[in-house]
Amino acid sequence: MTQERIAQPVGIVKAVLPHSAAAELGVQPNDELLAVNGHLCEDVIDVQYYAAEEWLELRIRRQGRELTLSGERRYDQPLGIEFMHPTFDIDIRRCNNLCEFCFVLQMAPRMRRTLYIKDDDYRYSFLFGHFVTLTNLRERDWQRIIEQHLSPLYVSVHATDLELRRRCLRNPQAPDIMAQLRELAEHNFEVHTQLVITPNLNDGEHMARSVRDLASLYPTVRSVSVVPVGLTKYHRYGLITNSLDHANAVLDACEAWQREFRARFGVGFVYPTDEWYLITGRPLPPLAEYDGLALHENGLGMVRSFLDEWAQVRRREVPQLRAEQLRAKQLTLVTATLFAPILQAAAAELAAESALEVRVQPIVNTRLGETITVAGLLTAEDVIAQLLPLKAAGALGDLVILPRIMFDHPEGIALDDRSPLDVARALEVPVALADCMGDVLDAAQGANKLTFSPHLAPAEIPIVRQGGWAVEKYL
Repeated sequence: MTQERIAQPVGIVKAVLPHSAAAELGVQPNDELLAVNGHLCEDVIDVQYYAAEEWLELRIRRQGRELTLSGERRYDQPLGIEFMHPTFDIDIRRCNNLCEFCFVLQMAPRMRRTLYIKDDDYRYSFLFGHFVTLTNLRERDWQRIIEQHLSPLYVSVHATDLELRRRCLRNPQAPDIMAQLRELAEHNFEVHTQLVITPNLNDGEHMARSVRDLASLYPTVRSVSVVPVGLTKYHRYGLITNSLDHANAVLDACEAWQREFRARFGVGFVYPTDEWYLITGRPLPPLAEYDGLALHENGLGMVRSFLDEWAQVRRREVPQLRAEQLRAKQLTLVTATLFAPILQAAAAELAAESALEVRVQPIVNTRLGETITVAGLLTAEDVIAQLLPLKAAGALGDLVILPRIMFDHPEGIALDDRSPLDVARALEVPVALADCMGDVLDAAQGANKLTFSPHLAPAEIPIVRQGGWAVEKYL
């Protein structure tokens, strides 16, 4: 019997950067990259690693014909290849845990297909800052992480005690995370960790032990993000969300640790996400207290960045805003319930100091449940359903502004596969996307490029975001 041959994954070239090394070698879109300097490549990490030389030899396949392109690469010259997928097998490592708080396991039915994929891929941790558990690594994976020095890594710890962590992950075979982190420390890695805090599971003294254990590995472990558990109405395991008392206790503990660690390390080390402050109503820390960490995607400092940007826009741009500049004067700003008070305060200030009428409409998340209160998890279906009564009452205004993070996907769609254009057509009102108040002012003046008219043709739809969620693998 002839053994079936397994095809070697190849990287399909999407675009080539002008004046880059690849452009000078003659690489073209739709070429298939087979090897770099004699090494087969499984993903863009391999390409970056093996192409970090002054001489390049690229073996490619173009329209079924294999070619070798070779030449020098100047110091600091980018390779300049953008691939269709960062992993050439077009797959993603699946998670082997069954955490009771796993969001995938409590996802609503009939949502975007890829939301049901339990991803836990160390490659996406290195490339895009995804948090992974390091529980599904083969020996070859671990050796590659060390050899190619895939640092920084972002690791979901939840608990440092081995038995408690196995309980959190519902994985009796999960390796000792402290042993893994110690090995990374021996090789001078940088690791950012997170603890998803679930009441009566890994809070209190368990959280204290985890923080102390992780602090013992500073500076390999550079940060601990403390994140509140999120539970949808489809949760089946009887866990509870963090109450006001729980949230205050977590913040009290974090603030005490920060004082200690600033004295020891010169940084806060432990960083509670914005949700804790919004739940409790406590003042948000200044951006300086995040010590320059780029952890916005994990909910750290996003609200403070919004407030700081609004203070600047209010001081510099609002006084210069003239009524004749406005393309839309009656705005409806949409957000989720947690952020609504912050946005309402900014909207009231804007309305008081300009010719704009600004309404904030909090959207209750009926699709996932009212306990899900963040804008990134809103569905277009909920937005449409809750804005249509305003439309019928003549109170919707002439422009609806949605949070851009709702559509944080390469195809610019929300969790329920609906686009901003779908919302605009359902409401028969133009829709714009915004991250901050500067975007709102741009939209009112007709200068926001992410604006969708109900009559927009599909070919005219603007690009919502380059890239997007790396987990979206088009399966």
